[in-house]
Amino acid sequence: MNFELQHTDAKSSARAGEITTDHGKIETPIFMPVGTVGSVKGVHFRDLEDDVKAQIILGNTYHLYLRPGLDILKAAGGLHKFNGWDRPMLTDSGGYQVFSLSDNRKLTEEGAMFRSHLDGSKHLFTPENVVDIQRVIGADIIMALDECPPGDAEYAYAKKSMELTHRWLKRGVDHFDNTEPLYGHSQTFFPIVQGAGYRDLRTQSAEFIASQNREGNAIGGLAVGEPTEVMYEMVELVNGILPKDKPRYLMGVGTPANLLENIALGVDMFDCVMPTRNGRNGMLFTSEGILNMRNEKWKNDFSPVDPNGTSFVDHHYTKAYLRHLYVSKEMLAAQIGSMHNLTFYLWLVREARKHIIAGDFAEWKSVMVKKLTTRL
Repeated sequence: MNFELQHTDAKSSARAGEITTDHGKIETPIFMPVGTVGSVKGVHFRDLEDDVKAQIILGNTYHLYLRPGLDILKAAGGLHKFNGWDRPMLTDSGGYQVFSLSDNRKLTEEGAMFRSHLDGSKHLFTPENVVDIQRVIGADIIMALDECPPGDAEYAYAKKSMELTHRWLKRGVDHFDNTEPLYGHSQTFFPIVQGAGYRDLRTQSAEFIASQNREGNAIGGLAVGEPTEVMYEMVELVNGILPKDKPRYLMGVGTPANLLENIALGVDMFDCVMPTRNGRNGMLFTSEGILNMRNEKWKNDFSPVDPNGTSFVDHHYTKAYLRHLYVSKEMLAAQIGSMHNLTFYLWLVREARKHIIAGDFAEWKSVMVKKLTTRL
């Protein structure tokens, strides 16, 4: 993987760059649709490419490991061949799912023991075998195994967790460097900064992660229940330490306003289930604000969802028709809502990139954030 930093905003830390992988180029800042089980829920890859204009998607190691399983993925030639997506792909290590989905889990120095949420079977993730699993999945960018403490974690717990994550990282780095990709394309290994909402822990973690000298770095353990101001404070702190010549990936974030604020703090890559999850439930994001499509006020409104044409939906469907689909519990509503929100998110990061390059990002952001947080 190669990262070229192309522009930096004069009034903020916002950056425009380009990541090159063996499956194609990614213009940053970028939002990555979440394809947990190898699909972006309810959205065809054709539409992701043509309408959403997604440049990279995510797969989830925990879910793909449990189903369809490694034997099938390896026989298929990896996830790219299995699902037919031929652009870049990133997989997370599954650590977050182990900690959030599994009621019965146990952390040891060796790794994370957990029971499958599907059938209760017992499994162990180690720093080494999550590298092996992600080799089989075959994503272009793969993540280190970490523990993600809750947003309200006490200091002693957050410190112990961070130190375990660091020890796991050393093992993961060694194993990654001593193994090879399986399918003829290169893979890149990102470590993850942890430390909850504590400045000294985040500083220690960012310094340790930077010292590993990997091709990119991630920031984890945010947007997990802590106040938004704490998230921004931690991101600003960490990005002041992580190397400027490598991409920075903020995991699991967030709202459209979160994206712009964190782009201003120097983040390059984002993912979140919010656009698809909220789209399925009738919450649509637009350049003028947030719409609840079940609201009675849209019943006779035959205007487009977003008057500024940020999504393919605006050219085909009115608010009144979409409201009708949602209140009728029509499956198409969830598909259109997911498509609209993903298209809007990708439009938003492209606009941010344009304004970074044009030199007026800070002014544009301050206007946009007010709009993006307005409920219409």
